[in-house]
Amino acid sequence: MIQDKHWYALLTRSRFENVVFKDIQKKSIEAFLPKIKVKSRRKDRKLMLDVPLFPGFLFVNISLDPLEHLNVLKTMGAVRLLGFSGGPVPVPASHIESLRIITSTGHDIISGNTGTLKKGEMVMVVSRPFSGVKGEFLRYKGKERVIVKIETLGQFAGVEIDRDDVELLPDILS
Repeated sequence: MIQDKHWYALLTRSRFENVVFKDIQKKSIEAFLPKIKVKSRRKDRKLMLDVPLFPGFLFVNISLDPLEHLNVLKTMGAVRLLGFSGGPVPVPASHIESLRIITSTGHDIISGNTGTLKKGEMVMVVSRPFSGVKGEFLRYKGKERVIVKIETLGQFAGVEIDRDDVELLPDILS
């Protein structure tokens, strides 16, 4: 029985979006990694960099045939398809098409979290030097700084970082 293909969001290891994207394409699987141009954060450079619109994610168009699903997940740097306990949840094709259109225009795109962070929400740091660290949002410190609490072994440590370096984790990833 042939299953229909749908788009799914694929979570990747931190900073592995390009590697996973290229490897998935080598497997002849349709993939989409929306990128935007941003100015380099380094003060000594005036480069424009192509960065993923959604750090840590890309989209794959697959059926949930066990072999195809496993083929995607066996890609180095791939973590899992986003979903709930019932399995991966498809992303509407219209959303993918909209993302293709807005990322192909060359216009400035504003992205980020929807809303402000609330105490206790799980977040992931998406920029160096703490890239990939998951923790609990503790509080804002000033206009553009936040404090994230990392807990393990009954102990915790807090780190102060730029607000733009933190992404809210969906409940299914927390």
